[in-house]
Amino acid sequence: MGYRYVVIGAGRQGVAAAYDLARHGEAERIALLDRNAAIARAGAERLNGLLGQQVAEAAVGDASQPQTLVPLLAEADGLLSAASYRFNLGLARVAIGTKTHMVDLGGHTGIVRDELALSREAKKAGVALVPDCGMGPGMNVTLALVAMDLLDEAEEVRIYDGGLPEDPQPPWNYALFFSAEGLVNEYEGEAYFLRGGVVTPVPALAELEKLEIPPLGELEAFVTSGGLSTMPWTFEGRLRTLENKTLRYPGHAHLLHGLRALGLFGREAIQVGNNLVAPRDVLISLFDRALADPEARDVCVIHVRARGKVGGRPAEARVGLLDRYDPKTGFRAMEKLTGWHAALVLSLAVRGEIPPGATPIERALSGDRFLSAAPARGWAIERHVG
Repeated sequence: MGYRYVVIGAGRQGVAAAYDLARHGEAERIALLDRNAAIARAGAERLNGLLGQQVAEAAVGDASQPQTLVPLLAEADGLLSAASYRFNLGLARVAIGTKTHMVDLGGHTGIVRDELALSREAKKAGVALVPDCGMGPGMNVTLALVAMDLLDEAEEVRIYDGGLPEDPQPPWNYALFFSAEGLVNEYEGEAYFLRGGVVTPVPALAELEKLEIPPLGELEAFVTSGGLSTMPWTFEGRLRTLENKTLRYPGHAHLLHGLRALGLFGREAIQVGNNLVAPRDVLISLFDRALADPEARDVCVIHVRARGKVGGRPAEARVGLLDRYDPKTGFRAMEKLTGWHAALVLSLAVRGEIPPGATPIERALSGDRFLSAAPARGWAIERHVG
């Protein structure tokens, strides 16, 4: 007897997550839900074709109206939300009501903290709720835990991660491997780091630096919002430094600063001809048009540097993961790292390995538990201490 899952969002990451649940999550049935019936059907057909068996079924529903999903969720053991971060709080409340374990792909630290505030209700319902799974935030935080475990005492942790096209094309040298709305959300607002052991806001697009990441060569790294989720609050006073930067090919940040200077990140509507238009909405549409290439193949990298002590002496631990597009399944690296990490956490939740309540990702999934699950997914984690 297996588990019954609902995956909301039958696009890129959603189908990848469902694939992992079918292979490693003891799935008896997976409902792939989307408000677009054609996308839901295509996702289910693709998944069943990859698996060689009828595990997935298409379902139509709207994450913005979570109460309408109650009948479906009431029959499910686990819910994975690959919908926009805007809907996750409402979905979490419904999942608690239907006693359905839930994880989501997050993307907005404020909403994640509101979800975590539901911990008492989730615990009472016997539900495990873990927001902000995926590549980043999510796996980047998990690999930071791996690096910290290599030291007797960790003091500073710096995380670099990004999804990049294998064949970068100017001027952006970038392709869109997740939603344009999510991308713009990362490029605006603030990140929260630990500086001097204290949670400190740092503006997005700040603190540009360059570093070598073999075999990709020189990349640039800069601050984006939300990459650490709640980890800074969890480790406040325990780590002196904690930060996360996004990796891009050189020159990308310069273009973003130009867009911001033009006001294209603005949310307040401006007059354009006879219409009122929010510049941010225009930017999202333009990014989606210019950077969404269905044929683009990607490479994803997560690189962690942790400094502290081993045996009473200063030491640095380095942990790395590099993943590429898989031609056998057609999954991009971004889809695998995002969807499979979330699916792993959900499978642990339904099996009772994550206790009831709302738990931040840095507490829900240990470094050791992740390392034990990585080989089955083809992930080779590089570790070095020196």
